[in-house]
Amino acid sequence: MNSVRKFAIIIVPIIINITSFAQQASQPPVVSQLARSGVQGKPNVILIMADDVSWNCFGAYGAEDYKTPNIDALASKGIRFDHCYSTPICTPSRVKIMTGQYNFRNYTHFGYLNPKDKTFGHLMQDAGYKTAIAGKWQLNGLYNELEGCYDKTRPQKAGFDESCLWQVTTGKTGENGGERFWSPPLLQNGKFLTIEDNKGKYGPDIMSDFVCDFIEKNKEEPFFVYYPTVMVHSPFVPTPETVGNGSRSQEANKTPKDKIAKKANYVAMVNYLDKIVGKIVHKVDDIGQLENTIIMFTSDNGTASITSCWKGKNITGAKGRTVDMGTHVPLVTYWKGHTPNGLVSDDLIDFTDFYATIADAAQIQLGDDDPIDGRSFYPQLKNKKANPRDWVFWQYQPYWGKFEGIQFVRNQEYKLYEKGALYHVPSDIHEKHDLIMESNNTSAQKAKVELQKVLDTAPPAPIVVGARNAKTRTVYPDWKNIVNPND
Repeated sequence: MNSVRKFAIIIVPIIINITSFAQQASQPPVVSQLARSGVQGKPNVILIMADDVSWNCFGAYGAEDYKTPNIDALASKGIRFDHCYSTPICTPSRVKIMTGQYNFRNYTHFGYLNPKDKTFGHLMQDAGYKTAIAGKWQLNGLYNELEGCYDKTRPQKAGFDESCLWQVTTGKTGENGGERFWSPPLLQNGKFLTIEDNKGKYGPDIMSDFVCDFIEKNKEEPFFVYYPTVMVHSPFVPTPETVGNGSRSQEANKTPKDKIAKKANYVAMVNYLDKIVGKIVHKVDDIGQLENTIIMFTSDNGTASITSCWKGKNITGAKGRTVDMGTHVPLVTYWKGHTPNGLVSDDLIDFTDFYATIADAAQIQLGDDDPIDGRSFYPQLKNKKANPRDWVFWQYQPYWGKFEGIQFVRNQEYKLYEKGALYHVPSDIHEKHDLIMESNNTSAQKAKVELQKVLDTAPPAPIVVGARNAKTRTVYPDWKNIVNPND
């Protein structure tokens, strides 16, 4: 593999008592001995993915209830993508982003990543990178007690040299179980840290410290960090900045019943998430690697049932639902000296695209064992001619809750469901006005024709009886290439 300048993708939680990246943006960076010596290697990659928070909760996207100066600074110095889309709920998104495959190829159970699947951890590890994962795992198959669900080495088997994770072999309840925030039980590099071990500590602090320590330790090696944060998923609890003299025990991990207190905690958590992003950015700066690092921040799905003010409108989260508030997520990228400053991109980004983009940035030639469903947006990060998507596709059956198998496809304006419903999302964000019968709407009818072509290339949507306990779980791993059919 050819040697290239360092590249990093970051998705970050939050930290306490740190100066914001936005405040320090104008200050000269601390240059490490490595940078001064002119040593350059492969690009670093840091991917930060928040949990349950949509685009409308960040200042760069027009949020009015939150303070996110660090993420906003990344957007002002890099690229803000206005059309990045995940699935509406966590596990399908996590499997999709890690493997670069559409869910119809390999998604079978909520809370499960098939250990036979190749991930971007394997991709980077095979290319000589030091790899780490921190945050939320929830991929061992605990909910269905699948084979190997108590294997604490599963993160390492997924391509990560080091790990600091919540919910690997234990759940939120039961023996050694517990919540992710105050006094959390964690598995760190195979060692179980109990509630008592982490008594009074805040989970996002432990995890982000782990990420920063990994970056420091591997500053002279190419590294890949995947940070699927535990924030800002429920329970909505005080952060270290707002807890005051309140409890920091496991018993404190409960969402208040009062709606005002619930919203206040959620706001505090988003704000703290932003500070963690700033903390990680500063660590990269401290080791002199900002010019060799691409930072990406996104989220796994839309916000839970929290109402937020966005551009003068009240927007309620729709996690689990296929409307815009459930699938539309932020994507901010920053690569000092490479990304164009303050660019707002309308290019469509699918979660299958991250794998291809990471490989492209690291100059890794994809092989027969790599996914075919993604399209790299690396050229956009270099402000070069790209090959952006014309559509984004979903097959949504999380095998969790009361969901039917459903497929839909969209472009920047129109969304078409397999059963025929057609919506103009910018003017109908809640999808109340079906345009399918409006034959005089030429724009809508033209979009329907083009989007239907995509649905016609996909395999059938799964027919599922029993949801979580469904006996039949149909996948099509060898289905044809629907993104790049000529490849």
